[in-house]
Amino acid sequence: MSLQSGLDALKEKRYQEAVELLEQFCRNCAEHDSSDYLSAQMWLMKAYQATGETEKAKALCQKLIMSENPQARSWAEQASKSFRQMPSNASQKAGRAATTGMKLAMGGVGGSLALASGVTMTLLFGMVLALGLSLVFILGSDNPLQGLAIAIGITLVFNIAAFFLSPFIMDLTQGWLYQTRWVELTEVETLSPETAKVIRQVCEQKKLKTPRLGIINDQNPTAFTYGSLPNSARLVVSQGLFTYLDDDEIATVYAHELGHIVHWDFAVMTVASTLVQICYLIYSTARRFGRGGGDSKIKDAMQTAALVAYVFYVIGTYLLLYLSRTREYFADHFAAESTGNPNGLSRALVKIAYGILEEGSRTQEPSRLIEGTRALGIYDHKAAASTGTAYRIASDTQKIGRVFLWDMFNPWGWWMELNSTHPLTGKRVRALSTYAEQLGLPTEFDMGRVIGEGKTLNKSRLYSNFFLDVVLYGAETIGFFVGLVTGVILLSSSQNTGLVLGAPLIGLGIGILVKALVMFPDYKQAPETDILTLMSDPYASPLRGQPAKLEGQLIGRGDAGYKFGSDLKIQDRSGMLYLHYASRFGPIGNFLFGMKRVQSLIGEQVGAVGWFRRGVAPWMDLIQLQSENGTIVNSYHRFWSFILGGGSIILGVVLTMFLSRS
Repeated sequence: MSLQSGLDALKEKRYQEAVELLEQFCRNCAEHDSSDYLSAQMWLMKAYQATGETEKAKALCQKLIMSENPQARSWAEQASKSFRQMPSNASQKAGRAATTGMKLAMGGVGGSLALASGVTMTLLFGMVLALGLSLVFILGSDNPLQGLAIAIGITLVFNIAAFFLSPFIMDLTQGWLYQTRWVELTEVETLSPETAKVIRQVCEQKKLKTPRLGIINDQNPTAFTYGSLPNSARLVVSQGLFTYLDDDEIATVYAHELGHIVHWDFAVMTVASTLVQICYLIYSTARRFGRGGGDSKIKDAMQTAALVAYVFYVIGTYLLLYLSRTREYFADHFAAESTGNPNGLSRALVKIAYGILEEGSRTQEPSRLIEGTRALGIYDHKAAASTGTAYRIASDTQKIGRVFLWDMFNPWGWWMELNSTHPLTGKRVRALSTYAEQLGLPTEFDMGRVIGEGKTLNKSRLYSNFFLDVVLYGAETIGFFVGLVTGVILLSSSQNTGLVLGAPLIGLGIGILVKALVMFPDYKQAPETDILTLMSDPYASPLRGQPAKLEGQLIGRGDAGYKFGSDLKIQDRSGMLYLHYASRFGPIGNFLFGMKRVQSLIGEQVGAVGWFRRGVAPWMDLIQLQSENGTIVNSYHRFWSFILGGGSIILGVVLTMFLSRS
């Protein structure tokens, strides 16, 4: 698609067409420093203004202001003045408190941060102590008291080293991976005056030294804090935060990160993350030595230590996830109190999701920054697709709020959250809305209406589907054991030994097929729909596939940082969704498809047929990609399920019949 065709559409006032043409040109342009690419970005900003997409125009203008090209930078600085004359969304924003520092009740939201931190650190300390003891006993200490002293010493060394060295290791990795630029507070003040005011106010009130402030030159909006002591903490944000958020919203994000410092939870997370990794390191090391030759006693002890370390690693991971979610609620609460602007943070969370989605649509590879800082960042990028999609097209906050129904009422939301570093967005926005109500403010998103709609949902459908799906997740295992029990019972009457081997295989095959039929139902009558509609379905499941057909453009790969990834991203007028591809030849076929075909498909307008699923991140298991010339890609998610299920049943029947004759 040529740049000229987009400019012609803009001149002829075919603004929506101009947006689509210029966006496509920008995505397909490999040289982002070229004059054509910068021209396309400038005119795309004008096209956004013409279609009323003010937030997109502002974001693109801010991006051009940061350009290294002096002409583009000068043009953008002049263009930014026009936004002052444009209708602002500020009049539509819910307000903020006249004063700051008012105490707000959390009402049980998030549990107890002190309890979560104390339990996590106590258990992790105990884990490392137990591992230290096991290592000492492996070495054959004859004196138990001496062994205990050595184990405690090992534990203390690990903890102290983790506490003081982790921030410096993080500094090195941040600089190497993301080229973090350390700045003074005055530079932050030029980008966001209210942020500087909030930092000074919080540090003065809490008697803290101003954190070391960093900025990463990446347009994906994020923010995170790390360190070991409050007075030596690092607070890092990306340039995208200043691009996509307004001044008051940026200030609430910084206040959120300052909350982590005030609560000391950033230090607890730094140490706890290190201790969990130590458990894994001991597990992998002990397992490797346990496989070798030599003294069988030491070998057995090593294998035992590996098993114990792995159990501790799994337990520690879930403790860490729980602590991570709890601390986010408390940091949100601190930001609401210290700024008096809970609505600003609600908007910030939604806009961050939107920014992640927008930046993802402009690149063929997912952001390494967003992936690499998932646990540390203010927002889990995996949850961005649904919220960002709603914000992208909906000026009505009720439409945005409706995508939160799944977060708050679908039991799968609670289940999936157990494996998430952050609370689901809907729950965070709901908590922030209660703080706004305590301050006597109207809420940014009408969560009362969302709660009301949630109460009218069919609870029987929600929970019966959930419990049935949980059972179906283990259908293969259940089928195997039912078959085994059945075979043993029948053996007592028929004396056919083949039943003991054949019946479990038949049960396994039936379990696989039943699960496949539920996961991959008939798709021949798949309805045409859009991505936002799919994401607004409160009954969506990660297991029960919903047949759907989408019309949109393939805009990039879905695999983070994987050059030959076989998954794709599709974008329609309402949002972006990941397409999961499956070759009939298994992993090798996926690799070859990613290496040879995916690049040529990016930029194509297609019809995608597949099964929609919703977890923390929504996605579609692809069936077909269709173009004007017919089907261009087939995907085979059901293929191996039917092969394995049918093959298992046939093998079970053959074994039963063969052994019955012998």
